[in-house]
Amino acid sequence: MSLRIVFIGCVESSRAALEALLALPSDTATIVGVITRRASSFNADFVDLFPLVQDRDIPLLYAEDAADDDAQADWIESQRADVVFCIGWSRLLGPRVLAAAPRGIVGFHPAALPANRGRHPIIWALALGLDETASSFFLMSREPDSGPLLDQRRISIARTDNAGSLYAKILNTVRVQVADVALGLANGTLQPRDQDHRLANCWRRRSESDGQIDWRMGAQTIHNLVRALARPYPGAHFVGRHGPAKVWRSEVSDEGRPNLEAGKVLAVDGRCVLVKCGSHSIRLLEHEMSTLPQVGDYL
Repeated sequence: MSLRIVFIGCVESSRAALEALLALPSDTATIVGVITRRASSFNADFVDLFPLVQDRDIPLLYAEDAADDDAQADWIESQRADVVFCIGWSRLLGPRVLAAAPRGIVGFHPAALPANRGRHPIIWALALGLDETASSFFLMSREPDSGPLLDQRRISIARTDNAGSLYAKILNTVRVQVADVALGLANGTLQPRDQDHRLANCWRRRSESDGQIDWRMGAQTIHNLVRALARPYPGAHFVGRHGPAKVWRSEVSDEGRPNLEAGKVLAVDGRCVLVKCGSHSIRLLEHEMSTLPQVGDYL
């Protein structure tokens, strides 16, 4: 008997997962409904999922038209879903939605649960200089990111990775992993395992000020911040004498004497600007400075 799935999501990872689920044989799993959004003011990677279902005769509900828990739960129940997959949804689900399908809600978090629950996992992993993360599927509960694990796959973070390339790695993993999870649920071979909550931490929500460069930081810390906020995210920034400027790409350098102050411009080569940091120096390779500084200036 085919597993009946309602899908919830509105970002790039949602699209990747839904495409993979739609490709499954109909006698294994069937998408019987999709909940998405028309727009998002805070998801930099927002995607409207309507184009994926418009020619497939799959019911679609925009969350803007059913904003409360009861309305969404009623809609899910009307589709007679066995299970809900919620991937790429930045809002907490209400208690009725969490109970709307007999086999629960499958959630996704791009981190090595139980570690690193919470907000902005791709950004934090890069900003903190981690060399590994994970793609975790779990059964959702009232406490975010804390339900039993269904499947987890490790993802290495290279020193050359930034937000865009790490996101691409995660999407490649999700496309395979979400199909395996659906197959495991359909044939009954998937065994949920409780998370060890003693190992858990929860990353906080980041603010715009978290993306501001302070040249007193070490060069590696600044470089990690630039990597973390690269596209599709809003970019690291600093406030110079000509106002705020974003930095999209950088590299760490050993150039510069230790007795020089942080923020001093050591070299300018075309658009490339070398800046002394709290330790070592950083080369700004791609930035949005409207006026280039001179050697000896301070940013």
